Amino acid sequence: MLHNILVLFSFLLVSSAHAGVVDFCVADLSAPQGPAGYSCKPPAEVTADDFVYSGLSVPGNYSSLFNAAINIAFVDQFPGLNGLGLSMARADVNPGGVVPMHHHPGASETILIAKGTITAGLISSDNTVYLKTLNEGDIMVFPQGLLHFQVNTGKTQALFWVSFSSSNPGLQILSNALFSNNLPSEYIEKTTFLDDDEVKRLKALLGGSG
Repeated sequence: MLHNILVLFSFLLVSSAHAGVVDFCVADLSAPQGPAGYSCKPPAEVTADDFVYSGLSVPGNYSSLFNAAINIAFVDQFPGLNGLGLSMARADVNPGGVVPMHHHPGASETILIAKGTITAGLISSDNTVYLKTLNEGDIMVFPQGLLHFQVNTGKTQALFWVSFSSSNPGLQILSNALFSNNLPSEYIEKTTFLDDDEVKRLKALLGGSG
């Protein structure tokens, strides 16, 4: 028994040492993505450009529904992030605009307010609400998997930077999950206690059917 434990311990030490000599794993975006991320681009093909991304210098695509624009730097946009356990995004939110209730199944999120005023909140698994109005320089963290949102409650455009604890944090927007698909309305009505008219209104607004 002791011998088996020593062998296993030695194997773990060797595995850890081997992992430690790999400085980076720039994503090979031409290869399939697995549970652990993308496979590595051959080191000889890696350049300085793989470690630089300039896409966040401008706002993302504007949503008239949310009155906001989100621009992301995940591994698919920034291959140098592969395997590093981090990524970033930029949010430009007009007065009254919103980043709607959502969660990231694969990462915790931290926001840094660069400009304007944002009221942000998160809901814990016991349905406790944590709500705070944030100003320039404030930071707020949203633990992995918990529902959260941000609203511009100021009178000027807000800008905040977002960091994630994964190169591919995932995203599910609550309203879209309910009303942007073809789940029959009768089941949405039963599980949300909304009436038929409201469900159909929200499906029409968000592109759902059924």
